[in-house]
Amino acid sequence: MKKNKKKYIYNKIIILGSGPAGYTAGIYLARANLSPIIITGNNPGGQLTNTNTIENWPGDYNTLTGLEFVERLKKHAIKFNTKIIHDQIIKVNLKKKPFKLIGENKKYQAHAIIIATGSTPRYLGLKSESKFLGKGISTCAICDGFFYKEKIIAIVGGGNTALEECLYLSNIVKKIHLIHRKKYFTAEKILIKKIYQKIEQKKIVFHKNSVIKKIIGEKNKIKYLIIESVIKKQILKIEISGLFIAIGNTPNTQIFSNKIKMKNGYIVVSKNSQKYSSQTNIPGIFAAGDIIYNTYKQAVIAASSGCISALDAEKYLESQEKQISSKK
Repeated sequence: MKKNKKKYIYNKIIILGSGPAGYTAGIYLARANLSPIIITGNNPGGQLTNTNTIENWPGDYNTLTGLEFVERLKKHAIKFNTKIIHDQIIKVNLKKKPFKLIGENKKYQAHAIIIATGSTPRYLGLKSESKFLGKGISTCAICDGFFYKEKIIAIVGGGNTALEECLYLSNIVKKIHLIHRKKYFTAEKILIKKIYQKIEQKKIVFHKNSVIKKIIGEKNKIKYLIIESVIKKQILKIEISGLFIAIGNTPNTQIFSNKIKMKNGYIVVSKNSQKYSSQTNIPGIFAAGDIIYNTYKQAVIAASSGCISALDAEKYLESQEKQISSKK
């Protein structure tokens, strides 16, 4: 007997990613009666699920956790009949319509796609780093902060993520060594102000113009960091129990390499186009959120980007309606 090939699940439009950009796109498309599908990926909710407090979402003056916020977005999308599928896309064929998406569990076809796959934390690239991943090294303060109660830890980075994690952990740990390769922070001013208050209180020790050279420890335990001043070339040995890495992110666009126009891993969209500002170089493929912005890492920006991509995709599908009907 011949084996039955898996049939493709067809939908007029599919959204890849389940962070603020993906869910917002789903809400807008569902309200336009386009019945979108959201394919969540392996990290439903994206990096926002690791955020302890959200204080700057317009209209929500009460503090939210990232998990609460993402759950609210999900419920909002479901309310308008957005279909959510838990799968990870591993291969794409964008040469002709309908576009083909191959997932770990199922296969899909669509005449329009919104890519909102977010980004992944970067690591230092040290040999000693890989030895202690998950054994003293973390990229999620909320996930692992509890294990370092009243202990001395280090955080590397100088942007919003690093400073947010510093402030969160400062209420749990005994002391924090904040290591940044530059002289000044690149985070929001309100975060910088709070950090300097903690520095004055001796809760945080700021090592500016410094980089980590080596991580030293035993099998399942970090004991020391060797850091070096990039200006004075001085070496310093710091005793710690844990290291939190917050040095930026890499856009999750690998499966689109050589298939969509990119720059430094970020998908290029037609921002100056009067017709579809979120469209890629392939008609019918749109992008939103962290995969198109290498500077802004804010939920509100990702959500607004998701809204724009949904409105663009809606107009695009309207213009293609006759062609879509004939190819179903």
